[in-house]
Amino acid sequence: DVGYSLAEEQDFQDDYSGLDYMAATFHRWLQEPGRLVFIAKMNSRVALESALLVDGGHTVVFQGFRVAPDLRGSGIAGGLQEHVTNYIRRHYPEVSVVRRSRGDQPSAESLAKYRLIAKEVGPRRQTLGSTFTLQHKDLTQSSPHGPVILTQPQAETLILSNHVVYDLLPGKTIINNWEPLKPMEANLEVLRRRGLTWIVDHEVDPSVVSLSTPPYAVPYRHDALHFNINIFGHSLISVCTVFLAQLEALLPSLRGYLIVYTHVDPQIWPGLRQFCQNKANVSFFKAYCEDVVLESDLRCTSAL
Repeated sequence: DVGYSLAEEQDFQDDYSGLDYMAATFHRWLQEPGRLVFIAKMNSRVALESALLVDGGHTVVFQGFRVAPDLRGSGIAGGLQEHVTNYIRRHYPEVSVVRRSRGDQPSAESLAKYRLIAKEVGPRRQTLGSTFTLQHKDLTQSSPHGPVILTQPQAETLILSNHVVYDLLPGKTIINNWEPLKPMEANLEVLRRRGLTWIVDHEVDPSVVSLSTPPYAVPYRHDALHFNINIFGHSLISVCTVFLAQLEALLPSLRGYLIVYTHVDPQIWPGLRQFCQNKANVSFFKAYCEDVVLESDLRCTSAL
């Protein structure tokens, strides 16, 4: 017996540990404009999926999908995804596109249903993947021209510019911590709500643009703080400079054990890893994977 409904405050179940973000986002998601959070409940245990309306209401981004460990293999996952998709079709007929991010390689069957929009190298969630951990250290490195922290208006103007959209963004997509958005005016409010730190290597015609989420507590250990950095660009030297600038922007106000997921162009990853091992005083978890952004027409969407 499975019941489907929109989630409420009391529905949160902390079945995850380590670096899971849901404890920090669940209650905020319930209040976010344009977001619906769904649960499927079986024997007082839940599966969860959320749907965020973006692109002026014409696209829905599915995020946060998870199933309580003891319910896996019961069919509840497919049932919930079907319920959410049908709900969007009924209540939001203007939505025509579904977008989602995945941290594993899609199967041939999935690629037959979805269009592959973009790729980045990033973390494998369940195994603490392409992650850097650092104790509170002084990471200082000078640059002749210096990276620049942008104001919100500067960032919004830049992220919509033709240079950034066509030359830097993967698949012409803004990706913030697994959240893929088209670079358009209608999505700027979503980015404002994220409280991001934007850093570029040059204020005019940058070769690298980066954004970082605010840190939040995770149960990996008692003093652990987690945040995400997405870096768009193809110049290794500039990526390394901006990566350190993002860390330096956070360190003055933070204490504890910091864990960062860093998402970059797959061709940049080997060089960034070598740089961090040699010069950045960071340590690594072992694995990494390619983050992929998938998209499909809503009328054709089925469970992955």
